[in-house]
Amino acid sequence: MIHPHTELKFISAEVGYGVVATQFIPAGTITWVLDKLDREFSPADFQALEPIYQNILDTYTFRNNQGNLVLCWDNGRFVNHSFNSNCLTTAYDFEIAIRDIQPGEQLTDDYGYLNIPYPFRGYDEGTRRKTVYPDDLLKYYKVWDNKIKKVFPRILKLDQPLKPVLNAQSWDLINKIVEGEREMDSILKNYFDAKEE
Repeated sequence: MIHPHTELKFISAEVGYGVVATQFIPAGTITWVLDKLDREFSPADFQALEPIYQNILDTYTFRNNQGNLVLCWDNGRFVNHSFNSNCLTTAYDFEIAIRDIQPGEQLTDDYGYLNIPYPFRGYDEGTRRKTVYPDDLLKYYKVWDNKIKKVFPRILKLDQPLKPVLNAQSWDLINKIVEGEREMDSILKNYFDAKEE
């Protein structure tokens, strides 16, 4: 489920639609949670579908660490890629704002941690990285972990509209990590090695 203070908006002909903040979303806010309405498709499920459905899944899903395709039921499927994303996924089936997001600003992910099957050239943002590769998670997980660690303690200090869709175990884990009773798991835990398929 995507953060409620967002809306779907047409960005440009090149980018298409994107998810835009309707209110200020401070760093440390949970911006998306894998919830009970999101649907998971195994590779066999995907192969059994007609091409029209396969095209939809190719466009709007990400792969989890099991190699299954996850289709978000709401506008979460429209979050666009950025090499300088303002949101990052965690190892706990939720994403977090790693910096303040202003009203009217897009919520963005780095598709490098979404286990994409093929490389693609991203929109040129003036960054050193120009292409997203299937193994980017192996290359950049330490950088992404550090960005998450900087804002993770803020989770407990902020209003979290998505807290009701987090399971109790996840909330308990967040508390233990913030209190220093447990280490935060690396984003690397999300990696799926397609070579093992």
